[in-house]
Amino acid sequence: MTGIVHFEIPADDAQRAKKFYSNLFGWNITGIPGMDYMMIDVYGAPGGGMMKRMHPDQQIINYIGVPSVDEYAAKVEKLGGKILVPKKAVPGMGHFVVCMDTENNAFGIWEMDPAAK
Repeated sequence: MTGIVHFEIPADDAQRAKKFYSNLFGWNITGIPGMDYMMIDVYGAPGGGMMKRMHPDQQIINYIGVPSVDEYAAKVEKLGGKILVPKKAVPGMGHFVVCMDTENNAFGIWEMDPAAK
């Protein structure tokens, strides 16, 4: 079964956004050493991340857990969607692909893989 496993919030001012979401929802948001990325714990469980906005139109993106990003990326294209960011590894965690659906909505697919390099 698939479902949303992670979300990312782009921010022009990460500290301002951290303060906003922490105060609004009570989320614990902490930086990752050596990375320009913060993890968001939603009520005690990892739920999302926050990073510097990479382009002016970048919006919040949801990642849906799948058993194989390769298989699902192929299905995205077969069904008329597009691949925006090809398969990338997050070392020690897994792989992701960012896609666009037929209605121009971006979303990600995520495959857990502790052996990812």
